Amino acid sequence: QVQLVESGGGPVQAGGSLRLSCAASGYTYTTYYMAWFRQAPGKEREGVAGIHSGGTTSYADSVKGRFTISRDNGDNTLYLQMNRLEPEDTTMYYCAATIERPWPGYVPLSAYDYMYWTQGTQVTVS
Repeated sequence: QVQLVESGGGPVQAGGSLRLSCAASGYTYTTYYMAWFRQAPGKEREGVAGIHSGGTTSYADSVKGRFTISRDNGDNTLYLQMNRLEPEDTTMYYCAATIERPWPGYVPLSAYDYMYWTQGTQVTVS
């Protein structure tokens, strides 16, 4: 059974930084896409950043240059370093995972592509 446990959310001032972490267990971690999503009340879940087991990444335009996704395959942990945070980044953030496809260079950022999810962590920028 795949399990994802995230941590690292909380309040932060505009312009500041936060790092989210997501610990994975219960599967062969290195063969899964991992990603971060966020969802504001009344809106669709938005893909923020995704990463292939080989390190290929994909980002939403709204976070390019500010957020960095990374993964430690040895520790089975996914990270999202968020810098220059803006009030518009305030919302719930979710870690997700799904089985990789044999398509080089492809990293999905649609919520429909992901099978496993965390409960979410709140990030509040003021």
